Amino acid sequence: MKTILSWSSGKDSAWSLQALRGDPSIEVAGLLTTINEAFDRVAMHGVRRQILEAQAEAAGIPLHVVPLPWPCSNDDYERLMGDYVRTQVSAGIEAMAFGDLFLEDIRSYREQKLHGTGLKPIFPLWGKPTRALAEEMIDGGLVTYIATIDPKKLDANFAGRVFDRAFLDDLPAGIDPCGENGEFHTCVAAGPMFSHPLSIRPGKIVTRDGFVFADLILSD
Repeated sequence: MKTILSWSSGKDSAWSLQALRGDPSIEVAGLLTTINEAFDRVAMHGVRRQILEAQAEAAGIPLHVVPLPWPCSNDDYERLMGDYVRTQVSAGIEAMAFGDLFLEDIRSYREQKLHGTGLKPIFPLWGKPTRALAEEMIDGGLVTYIATIDPKKLDANFAGRVFDRAFLDDLPAGIDPCGENGEFHTCVAAGPMFSHPLSIRPGKIVTRDGFVFADLILSD
């Protein structure tokens, strides 16, 4: 089944790719990312497009970018994504995969929007206990940085840290280990889904639009 994977640049997308590659019935034909065209960065995560493109190259999968205006209304988002989905169905794509873990409203929204389009929604990590999943990612060789923090939920000092067991142990009570409630977002530098690691380092910590970003930099 030819599948497009929603790719945020973060750990859940990367581990979804790892899971999908273990399924002989699935062919991952592309990685889909929405880009904030005003900043040329991954929407929500704030990751530079250069890093995103390097991830796709290391994964050996074509990158599909949907530019979003800034600001972007929900109507604009749904129109642009609808256009993309129709294009992919015409090209023979059969499914779209997402790295969602347990938020029922998000899953329902995706299922609703894909209903009747010809694309089957797939959730390869759905329902896995998130502490165990986080440890599985770390033990499996995933190297990832904390790219974005919601300071209303988590202290800004976590921005730029490596997602490792020390990070998990330092999380306050009530914070999901995978950040599924929007506490933090990540950017993957290495893992078994990549042919080679990326040399990424945290740059300046900046605050914009109510979020804290670690400006991650790709080294040559």
